[in-house]
Amino acid sequence: MQHVFIIGSKGIPASYGGYETFVDRLTEEEERIQEESVSSGGNGSHQEAIQYHVACKPDVWKEAEYHGALCDLIPVPDLGPATAVFYDLNALKFYCRYIEENQIENPIVYILACRIGPFFHKWVRRIHALGGQVHVNPDGHEWMRAKWPLPIRKYWKYSERLMVKHADLLVCDSQNIESYIKESYAKYQPKTTYIAYGADVEAKEDAKDDKGGHTDSERKYRKWLSDKGLNRNKYYLIVGRFVPENNYETMIREFMQSKTEKKLAIVTNVGGKFYDRLERLTGFVSDERIAFVGTVYDKELLREIRQGAYAYLHGHEVGGTNPSLLEALGATRLNLLLDVGFNREVGQEGALYWKKSSGSLQELIEYADQLPEEELNRLGKIARERILSAYSWTYINSEYRRLYLGNPRE
Repeated sequence: MQHVFIIGSKGIPASYGGYETFVDRLTEEEERIQEESVSSGGNGSHQEAIQYHVACKPDVWKEAEYHGALCDLIPVPDLGPATAVFYDLNALKFYCRYIEENQIENPIVYILACRIGPFFHKWVRRIHALGGQVHVNPDGHEWMRAKWPLPIRKYWKYSERLMVKHADLLVCDSQNIESYIKESYAKYQPKTTYIAYGADVEAKEDAKDDKGGHTDSERKYRKWLSDKGLNRNKYYLIVGRFVPENNYETMIREFMQSKTEKKLAIVTNVGGKFYDRLERLTGFVSDERIAFVGTVYDKELLREIRQGAYAYLHGHEVGGTNPSLLEALGATRLNLLLDVGFNREVGQEGALYWKKSSGSLQELIEYADQLPEEELNRLGKIARERILSAYSWTYINSEYRRLYLGNPRE
């Protein structure tokens, strides 16, 4: 049995962001494989099984085992921005002791994000002494995010460099990130592999229950539309964190300049200085088409919202494979993406692209408004097939099994 220790997510069950969903779905798929092996008469041999161990923060940890993974409570004091650093370090200390006490052979410690660079080499040496390896998922360009003050951005970059230097393997969830790692840190000759992030893609059902009435998710969606003053297939949609690098200003400004009669529904957490700044710069409150509709944590409802949108706008430009983009491509027929390598890599021929230059998105929105139904269906089919073939959780889990069980894809 291969033991894999995952550090860096808040834990499972997932109730937060991308890393938590990744760990949740990865362990769920592994549990499914093991159950199918037993039910089909397989011998369930340890050589074909992965035992995941997941570090969990106190506000997430609920049970000692979830999806077959062993969930370990890692206490950490509230130290502001430094909390995440000490959380990872405490988890490393806990798992090194666990590996030693339980005489785990050939353990793999998988660290998500590059937060602990200045302390990393010490722990790599210790894990090597225990016969293990250390893998790192470098995430995206965290050091470029505008939400961080300059000193923290410098720390992220410095930490990234040290973790790339000392890791046994960098597992990149974006081919663009893998290229960046290889080119930026060529002097360290980093060993890398590419395994994407995953997405759920489900068939669009008839939205009817067994008695011919609407399903719960459809009823919720209809009420949501009514509450927000929206109509199915009559709104453009944005879903994402409310931060400057997601280009809200450009998308709102270009939408306001367009002649579309559809609305723009923005699903995000609003408020604060950034909201005030956007209002001052764009004057969006004067445009009745702009609707900040708050956050949506109900996954079924959010899927309905995506499927009912006319098109999805995606302005993310700071690194990595973005979960909200994968989910949109799997659900929304028409996707209009900012033309950067990370988005092109994922969307390929199943999306349309815009640039940050004035007029680019405006023109694309007006073009999109005129697309015939058959073209909308064609693009939606390409996008969905792209997600199913390269980003399904079943496929992603198979790639991790290939890596951990000794047969990595070349």
